[in-house]
Amino acid sequence: MNPKLEIKKVTTKAVAELKQRGEKIAVLTAYDFLLAKLLDEAGVDIILVGDSLANVYQGRTTTLGVTLDEMIYHAKAVCRGVKRAMVIVDMPFLSYQISPEEAVRNCGRVMKETDAEGVKIEGGAPMAETIRRVLEIGIPVMGHLGLTPQSIHQFGSYEVRAKGGKEATQLLKDAKILDELGVFSLVLEKVPAKLAKRVTASVKAATIGIGAGPHCDGQVLVVYDMLGLYELASGKQPKFVRKYLEGRKLFRSAFERYVADVKGKKFPRKEESY
Repeated sequence: MNPKLEIKKVTTKAVAELKQRGEKIAVLTAYDFLLAKLLDEAGVDIILVGDSLANVYQGRTTTLGVTLDEMIYHAKAVCRGVKRAMVIVDMPFLSYQISPEEAVRNCGRVMKETDAEGVKIEGGAPMAETIRRVLEIGIPVMGHLGLTPQSIHQFGSYEVRAKGGKEATQLLKDAKILDELGVFSLVLEKVPAKLAKRVTASVKAATIGIGAGPHCDGQVLVVYDMLGLYELASGKQPKFVRKYLEGRKLFRSAFERYVADVKGKKFPRKEESY
């Protein structure tokens, strides 16, 4: 077993080295300065400014409504809190699908205005030309296959994708296409573990799983999910989410105690006053 690879600053080269050495890559989302700073200090390798902020930060039912300007705003805040981790920004719906030229322009805006170190683009073969153009101008790209949330209305549900047949074959082809183009990493969302294992063994890019089993080169979760803060309207959590904190209970308890202390004239005390 190789000793842990010490990395002062996570770059695309460092991500490739982690895969080659078999050291797992830890990825979490962040949308603000404070959480980003805490994640960075904890040793998270990649911080994804995810378009999931539409759900967990803005209260939307899908990721489709978040704008490029909003993504840039949150990415700026995240980048201010980070020293070691690599910061990747999700390109939101319709910021890259219209044409490769518009994708280059919008990805360029993200890089110029936020200090991020790369972008994430959903989709396989249909996005190949777009991703090629973005890579050609020097912007690192993280791909995303499987359940791609920006296509949720086309899928019609959040069920596992590529369980077999043509869809599984196409996903493997898409992964190889993106790898040959030069993406540095590839998110695999809600696909069977066996397929994710095949993809991981077939590509040079580091695979990052979310509901894709243990064989990927790394794992990603939405930070509000793993903190136990976000709850779906159904009250159910996705199978792949592991809660590391019962955040809703802890936060609500603190808020209730504060309200009780204010109402009961117990806050502030003399020593908390000037």
